[in-house]
Amino acid sequence: MKFHRTFLSLAILFCAGSAWAQTDTSGAEEDFSQYENLGFADDGAKRFCTSKVLDLSPQKLISIGIDFQGPHNMSLDTLYGADGNLWSNPVERRIAHNRGLRIAASIPVISKNSIIWTLGGYYWENLYKQKSTTGILPAPHEFDQWLQQGIRTTAINTTVFKPVNDKTFWLFQAQAEVNGDYGWSNVGTAMEQMKFGGAVLYGKKPHDRLQWAVGAVQTWRAGEINYIPALLYNYTWPSRKYGAEVLFPARAAIRRTFNPRNLLFFGYELEGASYWMQQGAALGYTGNRNFELRRSELRFRFTYEHSLHGFFWLSVQGGMRMNYSFNADEGNFFRGFFGSQPFVLENKLSPAPYFNVSLNLVSP
Repeated sequence: MKFHRTFLSLAILFCAGSAWAQTDTSGAEEDFSQYENLGFADDGAKRFCTSKVLDLSPQKLISIGIDFQGPHNMSLDTLYGADGNLWSNPVERRIAHNRGLRIAASIPVISKNSIIWTLGGYYWENLYKQKSTTGILPAPHEFDQWLQQGIRTTAINTTVFKPVNDKTFWLFQAQAEVNGDYGWSNVGTAMEQMKFGGAVLYGKKPHDRLQWAVGAVQTWRAGEINYIPALLYNYTWPSRKYGAEVLFPARAAIRRTFNPRNLLFFGYELEGASYWMQQGAALGYTGNRNFELRRSELRFRFTYEHSLHGFFWLSVQGGMRMNYSFNADEGNFFRGFFGSQPFVLENKLSPAPYFNVSLNLVSP
């Protein structure tokens, strides 16, 4: 709890300081659609397209929430040390729940007709609570003992929206993140294993209800580094009751607009990262052979967003979490979707229901 309180205090100070310095959301990487509207210059000046379409979900400037996954099974593979010695035999675990705090911020630094520059960051955690079995001692396994201490992500990102004219634009994004089983006492060491990602997209905005872009992205969402094409597609139907908000393959959703204060979404998100497990040093994995958890999951969900008062919005999300990857690897290298390099540990998680509740300060 001390770790949570300290981080929350720093996050609030960061957000407040950033907001005060300005001339003028799920706080996750590659969220290109959530920025301030751009206005037109006077009739004699060059015109630029705006960064939104009509009725797009509101931009989240500050978000604080809780993420919770229900009971599920965890299958852990045979674990060997770097020297080939056996550390743990395969076991089956019943996880009572997985929970964690989530904090995010996204603040426009420059918001002009000709360019928008945004800085942001987020902190996520996953704490695994193992279900006790009365009268039965579970078989020991090194890896699940580490997981009960929690894995965490701290990231900073920056995005630039650069309109070329009133129909075309560029999007640039970069991110640095620290993922692992760290706390404040060893976060400095974890920063030595910082991961980087980014994207470049070129797009068109034919009219106020449609915006699309294509490009390429370097991402860790599949649990390990990948280089893949990306598609941004935001569209609002002529009736303005329905819309689509897509950043494929990261996420996609269909939006139902009941009124400006009540929105309902159905879709999915691919979420993941590669976590440096510092305790892997006990197994002999050090230097270029660091022990890392390749965690990735698909979340199919409904999301309801409601304006509580003014710019304060409540977001309630619920659905099913499907495991994509929960393997352990050694070192950072590019495997891609077709690589055949063996994993140190091949694990599996069964599907689990989940929900996420957050309070958000949104842009005017």
